[in-house]
Amino acid sequence: MARPLFAILVDGGFLTKKLFEKNKRHASTDDVVGECERLRGISELRDYELLRIYYYDAPPAAQSVQRPVTRARYDLATTDRYRRGQSLYDQLALKPHFALRMGQTALAPDCWKIKPRTVKELIRNPRPLMDEDFVLDLSQKGVDMRIGLDMARLSLGEKVRSIVVVTGDSDFVPAFKFARREGVKVILEPMGHNVRPELREHADLVLA
Repeated sequence: MARPLFAILVDGGFLTKKLFEKNKRHASTDDVVGECERLRGISELRDYELLRIYYYDAPPAAQSVQRPVTRARYDLATTDRYRRGQSLYDQLALKPHFALRMGQTALAPDCWKIKPRTVKELIRNPRPLMDEDFVLDLSQKGVDMRIGLDMARLSLGEKVRSIVVVTGDSDFVPAFKFARREGVKVILEPMGHNVRPELREHADLVLA
């Protein structure tokens, strides 16, 4: 008799941030795969078979913009952040059972926003602004939507009977509730993050 299936859904931006806090360095492919292997081995999934690991993220911006003060050109595709992100995605895409679901990174029309720390400094000691006083005004688009849609898709028609979600975002409460109404066991892995009570409430199990 075939074993019931389960899937792992990973909020990539959240996971890599928590791994950076834990390891004090940027997450590698092996770090991400290792966390997923750990989840595959939890006792609650002993009687299940893995369908797939879905990894969600928005790729780094690759535009060329002007620096906010000097107006010098700044090619985002040449940054360490861009190269590191693309390398991670390229390697994860080749790992067994992994499927990447990519959103978009949107750059605000003005491109830059002043750092809150700089505002405080300028109030105390006024000085001319520098390029380093600003950060890119970026936002992710479509990542949360893809996670929620995949939770619903996997739950319908009994494609899986359990879903492990690596996130700390309480926006997924409706998706959790939908999956559970379809008879799917929802396991939340918040990576030690202090998630809101309603997210815990609508998970069948919250990993420590």
